[in-house]
Amino acid sequence: MTPQVLIRNVRLYGEGDPVDVLLGDEQILAVGPGLDADANVEILDGTDRILLPGFVDLHTHLREPGREDTETIDSGSAAAARGGYTAVFAMANTDPVADSAVVTDHVWRRGQEVGLVDVHPVGAVTVGLQGRQLAEMGSMASGIGQVKLFSDDGKCVDDPLLMRRALEYSSSLGVLIAQHAEEPRLTVGAVAHEGPTAARLGLAGWPRAAEESIVARDALLARDAGARVHICHASTSGTVALVEWARSQGIAISAEVTPHHLLLDDSRLETYDGINRVNPPLRERSDVEALRRGLASGVIDCVATDHAPHADQDKCCEFSQARPGMLGLETALSIVIETMVRPGLLDWRGVARVMSERPAEIVGLDDQGRPLEVGEPANVVLVDPDTEWTVHGPDLASIAGNTPYEDMTLPGRVTATVLRGRITARDGAVYPRTDGK
Repeated sequence: MTPQVLIRNVRLYGEGDPVDVLLGDEQILAVGPGLDADANVEILDGTDRILLPGFVDLHTHLREPGREDTETIDSGSAAAARGGYTAVFAMANTDPVADSAVVTDHVWRRGQEVGLVDVHPVGAVTVGLQGRQLAEMGSMASGIGQVKLFSDDGKCVDDPLLMRRALEYSSSLGVLIAQHAEEPRLTVGAVAHEGPTAARLGLAGWPRAAEESIVARDALLARDAGARVHICHASTSGTVALVEWARSQGIAISAEVTPHHLLLDDSRLETYDGINRVNPPLRERSDVEALRRGLASGVIDCVATDHAPHADQDKCCEFSQARPGMLGLETALSIVIETMVRPGLLDWRGVARVMSERPAEIVGLDDQGRPLEVGEPANVVLVDPDTEWTVHGPDLASIAGNTPYEDMTLPGRVTATVLRGRITARDGAVYPRTDGK
């Protein structure tokens, strides 16, 4: 039996008077002031801290199998636990590609062996991410990994007929397609947002229309297929408007935004530092503001990190040759506090909505994003909202160090993460499973 955990003097969702929360048998056992507990209970001090449901990331890259030099399920799980996550979805662009139950079942098993976070495998939509033939979605969905989300992320399923077939198939399976919205014919050679900054710096421009045209197309395809579609890493004001329009038409569409698209803009490119290359690219300040407003209003459903570790040699090079992607798991909460909480766009209930409740709902995770009530799963995160910390890549849990926030001082930090009643991270230390199961 998992030892009980007692969180003393904590405010739920940052509201009301402090209470105690007792966790045990993988669930919340009691909530109230002055709770009693067993003598051997583990105590977490929640004074001046906030308790939220554990975070859920619909979009992360753990690189295993194939690029264990940049991240593994062990190291990525550690980063996730330290960032307050209790469930993450590992994208399919591994080597070999996660386009079969052999690979997706392996990813699920490895995540459970490590035991720091539930690592849900994302299955590829097409074989080898090549966009020519649908992968065996049914076998992955029914396998040990129980794949709920499918995506060719890193590449767009740009063939409209193939995408329609994928949506039809997903509807019958009860799973979700997540689209990397990028019309590839509009982004040949593109490395930066198409605008004044890229023009002045001599960088090939990536137009907003490359993203927005696919968002509009897939909304219509989802309508006709009677299916749901999820938009990965929304980055433009036009995407926000299109998702809002699609919803007004009764189309089942959801969308995520990354922390870096909430904070950073293309002014970062002045240094030509490859650390700032990401796909989709950092946009203009007007897009950043539109994304923040969209997240606050609920047009954009949730925050997803798009955590993308890369080796130093893949970033410390000419900007156009740098691999796109940034670390995000350990800094996501702080970026949300900086961009959404401090300006008053979200309260702590809103943080729970966009980082836990809504992503869990989108993919149908019954044991995540649940209310902080007796009888609910004991997947929670303890947050110190008042502390500040300075980001240093070598101090992060990931093997790679490609954080765009190096030397930034950010607000708020996770002090403990609890998965099914077991502490997985506490004050920066992580605690993998030791029971061998």
